[in-house]
Amino acid sequence: MGKRAAPPEDAHLFRQEVADAVVLPPANRADASPPRAKPVPLQRLKDEKQALIDSLADPREMLDQVGRDSIESGEELFFVRPGVPAAALRKLKRGGWVIRAELDLHGQRSDEARLALAEFLLACARRDLRCVRIIHGKGLRSKNREPVLKHKLRHWLMQREDVLAFCQARPADGGSGAAIVLLKSGGR
Repeated sequence: MGKRAAPPEDAHLFRQEVADAVVLPPANRADASPPRAKPVPLQRLKDEKQALIDSLADPREMLDQVGRDSIESGEELFFVRPGVPAAALRKLKRGGWVIRAELDLHGQRSDEARLALAEFLLACARRDLRCVRIIHGKGLRSKNREPVLKHKLRHWLMQREDVLAFCQARPADGGSGAAIVLLKSGGR
């Protein structure tokens, strides 16, 4: 059934009755639209779930595989903090964590690079980023063609309590010229 039009005399009577009505101001009106839901960070939730699973791994497995502190065999770079499961390092080496930020230290002097690293890691902690890439270069343009920043970066990262583990990047992520770093969660 469709709407029926009101007889003309009813419309006239209605206008007479509401002639002295005052329109309410638009202020003080409730917003009837429902609040927007916050986005769900699915990848972060997956990473956190995997970190929990990794944290339940047997710590003896970690000590058997990577020793108490760190191991650097040849030119490959990696470290895992005591108490962090070896499974977390394996996942890092395989590219199982999503890289959330990157710092490029190419061409910087040691003191500049160290300051840039400290500022970068502080910013990552504020944003609660867990996995980051640090490009240190291969040292091809340095004295004796030696990767100076690579070796210094290793020591700088090992000194930081917020660094759980790091390893040399996969070839697709920079290879021997970059490190992938796993940081503590803001909740840890």
